[in-house]
Amino acid sequence: MNLDITGKEALVTGSTAGIGIAIAAALAEQGAHVWINGRTQARVDAAIATIKKAQPKAKLSGVAADVTNAAGAKVVFAAVPELDILVNNVGTVNVRKPFDELTDADWTELFEINVMSGVRMTRHYLPAMRKKDWGRVIFISSESGVQIPTEFVHYGVTKAAVNAVGRGIAETLVSSGVTVNTVLPGPTWAQGAIKRLAESGKTETEFNDEFFPALRPTSLQRRFHRTEEVANMVAYLCSPAASGTHGAALRVEGGLLKGIL
Repeated sequence: MNLDITGKEALVTGSTAGIGIAIAAALAEQGAHVWINGRTQARVDAAIATIKKAQPKAKLSGVAADVTNAAGAKVVFAAVPELDILVNNVGTVNVRKPFDELTDADWTELFEINVMSGVRMTRHYLPAMRKKDWGRVIFISSESGVQIPTEFVHYGVTKAAVNAVGRGIAETLVSSGVTVNTVLPGPTWAQGAIKRLAESGKTETEFNDEFFPALRPTSLQRRFHRTEEVANMVAYLCSPAASGTHGAALRVEGGLLKGIL
């Protein structure tokens, strides 16, 4: 499918690895001019080189800044004045601790990273999109925002907040050509899972077969998803073809979340 985003200006935050770089590559493949973002110039340059190796004609630029704080966001705003497509991808689990060991600082840090980064970026770029009456804002959340995991409660809570932010912003855009949607990946072969696999000393199959019964038993597909599978959903939502999808939370989690809504 031709998604008809050729020439659109797109920014993917936290796009030097994992789901972020997969989204950036997918948008570039569809003809968008994509801004790669990471905390260091070295990581940004490496990501651009990786995408260019697969797509020599990809239109890419880079902006090195930590968008999880206001100062870093201002660096991005100065480099990228306006956008057609904003993908708020940056996010993490800052620490893995039992709930009763999580400090106020742990909670505050993660809220800044997972929630406020997207709030700041959207608040800045939304007015121009509204004026043009066209734009796409995507928040990358997680199935953990619906089924809060006991192994990192604070992460699930911040992703629940991301779900609410995405819907809340969409509610402010009635009869608009700007759409705001949230994507909820499930367990994905990105940095976190790859690190845990390496630490486990197991094969990928062994790790997969132990992970799902123990930690995500409701999964229907019982497998980690590829970053490209998440990117495909995001690319579609960024296109004119998805003009009827607004204020939605779309899942790429293999049927892990129970229920039909």
